[in-house]
Amino acid sequence: MNRLNVRLSERLPNDLTPSPFFEELEKAKKESAPFIDMTVSSPVRVGLPVELDSAVDEARKQFGHWSPDASGWREAREAVAAYYRERGGRFTANQVIITASTSEAYSVLFKTFCNPGDAILTPMPGYPLLDTLAQLEHLECAPYFLKLIREKKTGLKTVRSLRQELSAHHAEQSPQGGVDASCLPESSAPQFRFVLDTDSLLAAPENARILLLVSPHNPTGHIVGLAEWNEIVRFCEENTLILVVDEVFGDYGFSDEVKRSWLYLRGGNRNGLGDGNINADFFDCGGNDIVFAPVNGPKCPIFWLNGLSKAVGAPQLKFGWMAFYAPRENFEEIRAALEFVEDAYLSASSCAQSLAAPLLARSADYEAQVRERLQNNWETLRAAFPGKYCPKVLGGWYAVLHLGDDDEELTLRLLREKRVLVQPGFFFDFEDDGWVVISLLQEPALFAEAVERMVEL
Repeated sequence: MNRLNVRLSERLPNDLTPSPFFEELEKAKKESAPFIDMTVSSPVRVGLPVELDSAVDEARKQFGHWSPDASGWREAREAVAAYYRERGGRFTANQVIITASTSEAYSVLFKTFCNPGDAILTPMPGYPLLDTLAQLEHLECAPYFLKLIREKKTGLKTVRSLRQELSAHHAEQSPQGGVDASCLPESSAPQFRFVLDTDSLLAAPENARILLLVSPHNPTGHIVGLAEWNEIVRFCEENTLILVVDEVFGDYGFSDEVKRSWLYLRGGNRNGLGDGNINADFFDCGGNDIVFAPVNGPKCPIFWLNGLSKAVGAPQLKFGWMAFYAPRENFEEIRAALEFVEDAYLSASSCAQSLAAPLLARSADYEAQVRERLQNNWETLRAAFPGKYCPKVLGGWYAVLHLGDDDEELTLRLLREKRVLVQPGFFFDFEDDGWVVISLLQEPALFAEAVERMVEL
């Protein structure tokens, strides 16, 4: 049989076959001994499923209903607006666009604001899916960077000496085994963390149209602070860029000190925005179509992306959204453009939209349960590795470790010798070699066991 000469789209990579590294990784995974998966990204796989029965019972009557709306069902958008209000946000349902996923939200925004050949600014290191989504829209990616900084000037110790000190100290404090770095003097454990290198934005190409910000950042756990936020917004204003904030891990900050970035858009002359009149922060687009848009707010449109995938640990429901701010003079034009694109697909199902209200109403309890595990696992990891090798995590589901000189070799060695599966740093475009990425979602006993094996490598 003759093989047809099929021409594939230029949107796709030239070579779709697995790389030699990932072929070796698959071989190692199939070896007889079981391994601990430290790449897990779904709470369902680690004993943290959301309770669906009551939500399904509440929403079942609407499963067969179909009432197309380019922005999504009003009830679903109201549920998203209520989700923000519960957390201190001020969006109205008129500022919410429902999508089937965060990935689709990216696609809608790329179609709305970019032409083929335009560039989007993406963080490095960063999640590789962003590059794929851009490529599928014929867009280019231009990086800006996160950099590692040292928070305090304290004396550095070697990995071996610090581990010995940690172990000796904990042996005196607890008969349970393990280590607890939080009990040591501050000078013994220098702290490092990732921050945005805002100067790197100055290398942005002229054809850049969108700046993508991920907060909490995957995989470093960085969360944007107010000073960083102000610099980013100013940069977008000066360069006529759309700001898109991926905050799918937004509910999983590790302390009350870290903030959701939309809280910086407070209006009422708070944080330098608005005119001092709280009521003036809202305006009527027409027909009592009320939206939150401070009079003296940012001059660039801003979109926040999220969904049920992380908010309630239910990626299978395929329900996401974008909440957006736009200057008043541009608001209606932007919303009309978004609805035009969304109306071509109408991809969010009736079942997903009808489940949004009951699930989001209970989301805070679910998030607290997951956040407790994430924080406990982070403490386990921090106790086992010095700050230089395990940078501080402010929030999210992931942490990074610097364990050696070659992350491909490290990943394969951990799997073959210690039966622990991690992700190599090159997968996330780390500038330096030797980084690995681990999930903080794993069941705590397995997580602790994996960390112990990693320390022994």
